[in-house]
Amino acid sequence: MFKNICLYSTLLLVVAAGAHAQSYPAKTVRIIVGFPPGGATDIATRAMAQKLTESLAQQVIVDNRPGAASNIGAELVSRAAPDGYTLFMGSVSLSINPSLYAKLAYDPLRDLAAVAHVATTPFMLVTHPSMPVKNVKEFIAFAKARPGDVNYVTAGAGSGAHLFMELFSSLAGVKMTSVHYKGQAAATTDVLAGQVPAQFDNILTLAPLAKIGKLRALGVSTAQRSPLAPEVPTVAEAGVPGYDADAWFGIFVPAATPRDIITRLNAEVMKGLQAADMRERLRGFGATPGSGTPEQFSAQFRNEIAKWAKVVKSAGVRVD
Repeated sequence: MFKNICLYSTLLLVVAAGAHAQSYPAKTVRIIVGFPPGGATDIATRAMAQKLTESLAQQVIVDNRPGAASNIGAELVSRAAPDGYTLFMGSVSLSINPSLYAKLAYDPLRDLAAVAHVATTPFMLVTHPSMPVKNVKEFIAFAKARPGDVNYVTAGAGSGAHLFMELFSSLAGVKMTSVHYKGQAAATTDVLAGQVPAQFDNILTLAPLAKIGKLRALGVSTAQRSPLAPEVPTVAEAGVPGYDADAWFGIFVPAATPRDIITRLNAEVMKGLQAADMRERLRGFGATPGSGTPEQFSAQFRNEIAKWAKVVKSAGVRVD
């Protein structure tokens, strides 16, 4: 008798889950972005929101909540109702922040669930044309001859621009000095003016400037060359073996979100990424479409947290 009751209860749960999946979504879905409009994360999110609107037959809107390296948006989502109507477009910052910030109001591993890897895009290492280096090996030699005297700009302490260069410095065995700005635009402006000689930041912003000669591109951060600048070698092939870092984007939901909703969202994202127009839009800003299951993206996210924790510790960076 007890076994029959347990079997009946299990069947009810399965039926309920199926009904939940079929009814979702019944209203507008919101994707929170932790950065201002116009950046790479925002562009990727708006492209995906459009595809999800089509496939889910419900409006999917983008809600920008910038601040604190995306922590404001991430915390908001971590406290949202776990019903699939509030999503978060996480980026590499989400994997850096747990070791960078002394106090976080949320734990990304505990409070968020990984849904789908949307895309990756490389960073580009550039210098002002007046700097007497033409490739990565010459840049390393120049920096080694002047330990601590070569400056580079960042979009802020602990930003991707900062830590990608710290990883470079560690693997290349050089010591440089970071000059922190409040955002990428101000930092790039000073490199263009020759005030600071070097920068390591998103290819979407830097590649067009390198193509017209205002900056000199030395390498891209990923293991493969970028279709946005195929003539530029990877940092690894240009002189720093083992260097591999990317600015990834992926969708997260509150941790308690039902599994059927996570599975449904993952399937819709993967379907959207296969569409020719979506792939073309991503290629337009140097991004490679993501792939995989929620479990695979979750494992990738955990690896990213461990990877950047080592860089943060080695660099001695901390934000209170």
